Amino acid sequence: MLRTLIDVDTLKSLMPEVVLLDCRFRLEDPGWGAQAWQQGHLPGANYMDLDTVLSGQKTGKNGRHPFPDPTRLAERFGAAGIGPDTPVVAYDDVDGRYAARAWALLRWLGHDNVAVLDGGMTAWVTAGGTLTTEVPVPHPTVFPRRQSQLGTVDVGDVVDNLTRTDFVIVDARAATRYAGEGETLDPVGGHIPGALNRFFTGNLADSQHFKRPELLREEWLALAGQWSPQQIVHQCGSGVTACHNLLAMEYAGLTGSRLYPGSWSEWCSDPARPVASGNAPG
Repeated sequence: MLRTLIDVDTLKSLMPEVVLLDCRFRLEDPGWGAQAWQQGHLPGANYMDLDTVLSGQKTGKNGRHPFPDPTRLAERFGAAGIGPDTPVVAYDDVDGRYAARAWALLRWLGHDNVAVLDGGMTAWVTAGGTLTTEVPVPHPTVFPRRQSQLGTVDVGDVVDNLTRTDFVIVDARAATRYAGEGETLDPVGGHIPGALNRFFTGNLADSQHFKRPELLREEWLALAGQWSPQQIVHQCGSGVTACHNLLAMEYAGLTGSRLYPGSWSEWCSDPARPVASGNAPG
């Protein structure tokens, strides 16, 4: 059973039984990922676009990458050949941020036999893995929705938590955006009052592979302080890189943290919601 990360050698040993999901994407060029997939991808990989598959319809109030409709997403996973026990590996070509989103969504629908390729496409090519332009022929099946393996909170929960403090938010954005400096993606800068900050790239070693689980565990426990893993809720700009932090905690053995999918882009869409700035939680 796959759970968090997988290395290239282990992936090779599982092919072709594993279903591969190519999650490459560029925020500044949304069509780039599909074009890159056409030019070369891991053998058998299905392309999963962040905007059209791994996100739902935007209303202007639910964030830049709201969760997709679960029924439509289950149908898409089934069309890719993912059945109830199918091992799935997601990858991208950067640092795992988009692959982690697919990992989280599969867990959200109750499929926990899924991992992210550590080091992504770069690690695959560096290890001598081949790429292909051949379009895969999937074997469609029924993807069953089962009990969710991903805990989530909604904006109402976050509002209530401002006074109840049942959990702590961890913001996965860069420190400058957290502080409210140089915001370019959302109309308002700053962070949710009380939120801690851990830029998701802190989960990575210089090689763009994840740090050792022991080191991640040490770092996350230092950040969390009095808060248990089950009291941590991950947030970012639009619910994508927050999945990277959630994955890192799971890999480190700190299980049970949750996700706020709407994240900052949803929070700041209502001017009545308070905003903090600066480097402190506020």
